[in-house]
Amino acid sequence: MPEVVYLRLDTESELPQLSLGSFGALVMIESEVSALWQNTVSDWLVRSGCLQMMAWGIGCSSWDDSVDWANIEHFADGDIPEESFVLTSWHENQSLREVMHFCKHFADHPFAELRSTLLLHIAHEPREEEICSLYREA
Repeated sequence: MPEVVYLRLDTESELPQLSLGSFGALVMIESEVSALWQNTVSDWLVRSGCLQMMAWGIGCSSWDDSVDWANIEHFADGDIPEESFVLTSWHENQSLREVMHFCKHFADHPFAELRSTLLLHIAHEPREEEICSLYREA
């Protein structure tokens, strides 16, 4: 079972150094963010080792696109090796519980082992206990 890490960010947050190896991320967007900040976070995810990103919440389809573009730019618009290709999806018509269930039981990468799961909560206030509990029950 991969390690699960909760992290809350808002537009005032400094992006921390992550030491998760190759990981999957469930990005839960509960507050509005600028396109510039979203692109910065997307680039940070890719450079930190994210190989699968599932987005849920406010504007989640745009996170799918921004992580895709960050992955492309990371390889200077060249060919992306299969083991470095970031799989992305958005889940605007599903409950958070459904997305967590998918993340926990079915999320995988065909060419790399996902060693960790990052529960990235983009919100003004943390809800670590509630979100981690929901994930454990998924």
